[in-house]
Amino acid sequence: MDSRSHMCVAAAAAAAIAVAAWYQIWVALPWRRRRHQAGSEHAGSVAHGVAGLIGNTPLVRINSLSEATGCEILGKAEYLNPGGSSKDRIALYLVEQAEAAGALEPHTGSCIFEGTSGSTGISLAMVARAKGYNCHIVMPSDQAIEKAQLLERYGAVVERVAPCSIVDRNNFVNVARRRAAEFTRSDTTGRRRGFFVDQFETPLNAQAHFETTGPEIVRQTGGRIDAFVHGSGTGGTIAGVTHCLKQRVPGVRCYLADPQGSGLANRVNHGVMFAATEREGTRRRQQVDTLVEGVGLNRLTRNFASLFRRAGADGEACLLDGAVAVSDQDAVRMARWLMAADGLFLGSSSAINCVAALNVARALGPGHTIVTVLADGGQRHLTKFWDDEAVAALGCPPVTPASLDEFDQTLERRG
Repeated sequence: MDSRSHMCVAAAAAAAIAVAAWYQIWVALPWRRRRHQAGSEHAGSVAHGVAGLIGNTPLVRINSLSEATGCEILGKAEYLNPGGSSKDRIALYLVEQAEAAGALEPHTGSCIFEGTSGSTGISLAMVARAKGYNCHIVMPSDQAIEKAQLLERYGAVVERVAPCSIVDRNNFVNVARRRAAEFTRSDTTGRRRGFFVDQFETPLNAQAHFETTGPEIVRQTGGRIDAFVHGSGTGGTIAGVTHCLKQRVPGVRCYLADPQGSGLANRVNHGVMFAATEREGTRRRQQVDTLVEGVGLNRLTRNFASLFRRAGADGEACLLDGAVAVSDQDAVRMARWLMAADGLFLGSSSAINCVAALNVARALGPGHTIVTVLADGGQRHLTKFWDDEAVAALGCPPVTPASLDEFDQTLERRG
């Protein structure tokens, strides 16, 4: 090899060594380490199926309400769960508890049954599909039709029944219970079961929110929360979160948001549900006369009743600090306000919660933090609550208010 060749080889070797050295320096740079670590964290956050997407929903500041009151009004965006509502939590929790107890086994032809106004059914149908079960949902026929359509897309059997009191054997809850028993009796394999979820009465409903929703709120707010506001359908969310917050956040106040026609606000504020002539079972109509779906009752479910306890000679104690009765008109107007002012497209129970949160913020004064729940979006309310002609026919003109001063101030303290 001549001298020129030797020089070329030496130069190439030196270049290779230099490149290797610079590469070692480059990969060791702090920003490279951070990028690698961030990628590892992202890889570790991959959800295991649809169940892994449930929960850990964000808190969102509702800007228009916060700025008008001087408070921080935060909504827990439960409509971002994969099934579109807070009911995803109890659907997953109750099914997994049933599996642990041996009441359900996947891929055996077993079927999950429930009576629901829609949202819990959609969540159960989704979880059932993901876990290997069939699903049969019984719902009142006056609920928005898109809920039934969603259930069918998830593969559930949908049975729509006429609205009637819980004491009637043909009430949607009672029909679902009966269908589950009939399904189980028809089995000849010894493995196929009909499981009735019983969301209104099982204490596992509130337990799910005690273990998940409540702790998430505490973590997301750093424990700096002055009030929590929520409605009651089954009573599971308000009971579970209230029990959690009262244990973990000193001085926190919890309030019920209640639609018109429901007796729960009166029960909280005055200790009386309704007059004897209004007792459940004396009327052959829907339990609550309201266009709001999913919340409001004229009876105490087991979940909601857990918020009350006997207090000796002083009578009855309640963990709730008061209740806000919200009219249909204010619910409609709040939904339209939030869409126009904040770009939030919410369902009827979410609107009820926001009206009540506004009332609580006004009562507490500036500087407080109020958390409520944005339970579901408006997409499953298009043919009723978000249908302008439908709400106008029910006496609620679908107008966007000019200001928040147009909303009633109706907060009552428990006394």
